[in-house]
Amino acid sequence: MSLPAPNLDDRRFQDLVDDAKRLVQRNCPEWTDHNVSDPGITLIESFAFMVDQLLYRLNRVPDRNYVKFLELIGLHLYPPTAARADVTFWLSAPQSDVINVPADTEVATRRSDATDPVTFTTIGGLDIVPSELSLVLSQVQEGELRDHTLGLSTGQGFYCFDRVPKPGDLLYVGLDRACPSNAVSIHFNCEIEGVGVDPKYPPLVWEVWNGDDWVGCDQESDSTGGLNRDGDVVLHLPSTHGMSLVDNQLAAWIRCRVTTPYEGQPFYSSSPRITAVSAATVGGTSEAIHAAPIRNEVIGISEGIAHQEFVLLSAPVVRGPEPITLQVSDQDSGWQDWTRVESFANTGPDDRHFTLDETSGTIRLGPAVVDEKGDLQHYGAVPPKAAALRVPMYRSGGGAAGTVTRGALNVLKSSLAFITRVENRRPATGGVDGESIDDAKLRGPILLRTRDRAVTAEDFESLAKDAAPEVARVRCATAGDGTGADAGGVRVYVVPAAAEDELGRIRFEDMSPPDELTERIRHHLDERRILGTRISIEPPAYTPFTVVAEVRPKPKSDPTRLQTACLEALYRYFHPITGGPEGDGWPFGRPLAQGEVFSVLQRVKGVELVENVRLFLADPTQGQRSKDPLDRIELGKHVLAFSWEHIVRVRS
Repeated sequence: MSLPAPNLDDRRFQDLVDDAKRLVQRNCPEWTDHNVSDPGITLIESFAFMVDQLLYRLNRVPDRNYVKFLELIGLHLYPPTAARADVTFWLSAPQSDVINVPADTEVATRRSDATDPVTFTTIGGLDIVPSELSLVLSQVQEGELRDHTLGLSTGQGFYCFDRVPKPGDLLYVGLDRACPSNAVSIHFNCEIEGVGVDPKYPPLVWEVWNGDDWVGCDQESDSTGGLNRDGDVVLHLPSTHGMSLVDNQLAAWIRCRVTTPYEGQPFYSSSPRITAVSAATVGGTSEAIHAAPIRNEVIGISEGIAHQEFVLLSAPVVRGPEPITLQVSDQDSGWQDWTRVESFANTGPDDRHFTLDETSGTIRLGPAVVDEKGDLQHYGAVPPKAAALRVPMYRSGGGAAGTVTRGALNVLKSSLAFITRVENRRPATGGVDGESIDDAKLRGPILLRTRDRAVTAEDFESLAKDAAPEVARVRCATAGDGTGADAGGVRVYVVPAAAEDELGRIRFEDMSPPDELTERIRHHLDERRILGTRISIEPPAYTPFTVVAEVRPKPKSDPTRLQTACLEALYRYFHPITGGPEGDGWPFGRPLAQGEVFSVLQRVKGVELVENVRLFLADPTQGQRSKDPLDRIELGKHVLAFSWEHIVRVRS
């Protein structure tokens, strides 16, 4: 709650006119014509208008003083944050040489009559590495590995799984080199043997070895129908893909694992038979940010005095992967690097420090203060007179406009050899507008209470949001609060802003904050914690669950559209970020009950009756869910629910 800014005089134009008319009646009773056509009334209204303007300006004085007070206690507006998206660059055809996509490559949305294009730039360079098939192995559950490489070279086919496939059967495909962040197309020539499966949803999971464990990789497309016909499987390999040994054979391994089918999902009645396999790299993915890079901008010439200010030409400044530094020209050593600090409180007279207001783009050098002895105390070094100052690299942009939808970034603004198209496979996330003055007024009392120190759980949550305004939710749990933390320990649970699809689904792996974000929060809190407090920054524990429901449609309702609407209602209501009864995320520790699912589905337009609802615990990492249904799923005090692969059947 913000401090109230009182009105020094709450009278308005009509109040002033009425007061003047009452004075006329008392002091000049002979003046009886009070109509608006009377010249005297016209003069009264003219003076009332001018006084009303003066009162308006007078009432703004407390508001201005309040804002200046917030500046005195060190409150600054949050800058905007830049949205990020993974952008895939597709080759026109597989190449024999490495294709490099340089850093700062620009991709954008299409221009329309109503909106300007939204431009993203790639953060780092991308190498699209050519690859070929090296080895092919298979394994039946925990049995021995079988090598089919030689047989394929002689035209012999093989059954990639057991004759009657079982969950856990594996097919290994080895590439001749690692392809981190690349898209690989694996072509299969198959005989129709693996009958029985739904070709759109085969019970298969593709994984890669990242050096420590097998991790899932995104599947772009599968035209084989679950290895049942000739076609291609296009996979997006993670950045950790590397060479490894399987059965003492070195290759860049990709494997296909048979999973346990969902309830009602068809399964293989016999194993697919493969007669030929080939592989090639067809593209690559690079992270892009909604911000323009500004390089080697000269911001001014030093006057040789303390407390100088310089303003960047492109504001606001958004955080990027690289730290922002200041360089000062020196005749002997060229350019000297200066370090950015939060304040000059711990800065010595010879320290090359500066501060940056990211919202306004203002760079400030250390001040000089007269101490109690009358001596001039410098807080920071002073650049020599006539020395040039420049910022070697910063990024400008950001804001909510960068949260574009999937596939919106499809315009390549610079020509790249052998690149035929670009696209973002998932929506951009993390774009937040800068803080407004009204929001800063609400935050002022919180800053005054915490005084930039983390003591209570609310302090940790507020300061964590200060360090990373782009996170979706923050929750702090102390020792003895059901977290298992020791005395003096604090756990800060961070829920990142994850991208969602049209139904509101989010990927389970996107619910863990990136290392860069957790390190930023940890460093910020570590400087403000009480001595002896141990801090752990981590994602909250999630309880993945699956809803299996049957609904009866109203007459003339489209079953397909009704099924989609029911699934969207479930994903959005049980959403960990934007769901829940209040729409601000599913509450921590709130249990999942059948009755609430009934209520959600019954509100969907077109549902006549909810026939049946069952809840299952799930394991997204293994692609499985429990066999036993539950009426209610209890959550721990600091645990969040996570929706995974809900199933809704519409009964005709």
